[in-house]
Amino acid sequence: MSIKASELILNPDGSVYHLNLKPENIAQTIILVGDQDRVEKVSKHFDAIEFKTQKREFKTHTGTLKGKRISVISTGIGPDNIDIVLNELDALVNIDLETRSPKEELTSLNIIRIGTSGALQESIPVDSFVLSSAGLDINGMLHAYQIEGICNPDYEDAFIKHTGWSINKAKPILVKNSQALESILIEDHIFKGVTLTAGGFYGPQGRVLRLPVQDPDLNKKIDSFSFQGMTVTNLEMETSAIYGLSKLLGHHAVSLNAIIANRATGDFSKNPSETIEKLITYTLNKITI
Repeated sequence: MSIKASELILNPDGSVYHLNLKPENIAQTIILVGDQDRVEKVSKHFDAIEFKTQKREFKTHTGTLKGKRISVISTGIGPDNIDIVLNELDALVNIDLETRSPKEELTSLNIIRIGTSGALQESIPVDSFVLSSAGLDINGMLHAYQIEGICNPDYEDAFIKHTGWSINKAKPILVKNSQALESILIEDHIFKGVTLTAGGFYGPQGRVLRLPVQDPDLNKKIDSFSFQGMTVTNLEMETSAIYGLSKLLGHHAVSLNAIIANRATGDFSKNPSETIEKLITYTLNKITI
């Protein structure tokens, strides 16, 4: 099967359209960051950088650290951008870009998100780290795909009932992380829990400036929800999309968040850059042992 040019768009040099990458430009271990300025904050730790490119908000540096080849890529904000990044990364390793045909032998990437987030529970302090045991998707992007195999209906139904979830919103989807990557990155001082992934920063996360939100009590309902020992620990805009597409495409993914705000207490980090730097250093040390 040859994929049409309108569906898999390539640049004149043969690179994938948005990421501006060719297969040889990426490593099997990929760190995703939202902010393009954070790419250098990761790659400055590399022993050597072999490749750099940027197109729009998608910046990539590939290099080596302690003999391990790593790529760091900025995704920008939101699940729509994750849809672009994950599909194009998969195309780089699992589609022959010359024949436009899926390969018979597929490659699994190791995808690690280093992000920032706001905690929903008072017990998770500002400047701590959260590893997402699962992503709870409330933005709807994943519903464009055939997702039956990655859902967790019991949890999803309990969440819908507890929150009185509006039928006018996308049905929540719970997607678990890669246990293999979690085992590499987890330590006792790191919090674990379900990360809620919204489709926006203001109304979708319950922030009110001038526009009233559909359910002003939603965050309180989410805070008090627990099912089979799994509580919602933090709120952001990428994790569930990364987990969902990775599961569907056969990749391993885990998300680590630096907690720079606590929505329950109203606290915000006095030095978010330092907290993010500590999470970057921690992650790189763990994946290069």
